[in-house]
Amino acid sequence: MSTGAYTLIVPNEKRRNEMQQMAAKELKDLERWKEQQRTKPINLAPMQLGGNQSEVEVRQRQQLQLIQSKYQKKLKREEYIRIKREAEEAEIQKMKAVQREKSNKLEEKKRRQENLRREAFREHQQCKTAEFLRRLDTESPHRGTCPVAVSDPQSSASARRQAYVDSIREGSKKLQKMKDEHCQKSELLEFKREQQEEERARIHQAEHRRVNNAFLDRLQGESQPGGLQHFGGNWNMNSGNSWDI
Repeated sequence: MSTGAYTLIVPNEKRRNEMQQMAAKELKDLERWKEQQRTKPINLAPMQLGGNQSEVEVRQRQQLQLIQSKYQKKLKREEYIRIKREAEEAEIQKMKAVQREKSNKLEEKKRRQENLRREAFREHQQCKTAEFLRRLDTESPHRGTCPVAVSDPQSSASARRQAYVDSIREGSKKLQKMKDEHCQKSELLEFKREQQEEERARIHQAEHRRVNNAFLDRLQGESQPGGLQHFGGNWNMNSGNSWDI
């Protein structure tokens, strides 16, 4: 049985001493740093603590501060809800304004189309009327051979033509008058609707302002220092305006 050969390396004594010296120096520095960072004792001159108020007054003041902080949180939450609601209402009003503008534009477009259609119909009617009158004028000389005794056929045809034209003009005037009355009624209804919306908004703002003022007055009255001593209880935030004895 043969044994394997191996090599033994002798340690470097000089390097070993340097490493031990460095480790000792680092330990010494660490101890010195811990000594510097150690908390020093506090020496205070004797003095009376607690102020000039009794424990009962301090407890009452702390309880009042707690109640006021709850009211402040509640007030901030209501203010946040109010601002959010106003922002939503402003957005809704903006959307309504956009839709109203679109509706007005559509109504105006329909009105222009209706006016163009009526104008085209009026021109067509006038052309037909002129053609009919022209044909009537061309046929009026042949009517002289009719056995009916007519003193002046030309004047009779002219009178009928004039009466027909007058009736057409009268109908156009009545149609225009009805159209103007309809426009005036529409404008009046729109004006009344805007007034009702403004009145509703003013009533809503006044009611909101009244509720806020009443809440602030109640908060100011209940936050007086003598309020807790008079009632002798704790304010219950979960039960409305009630006290827990």
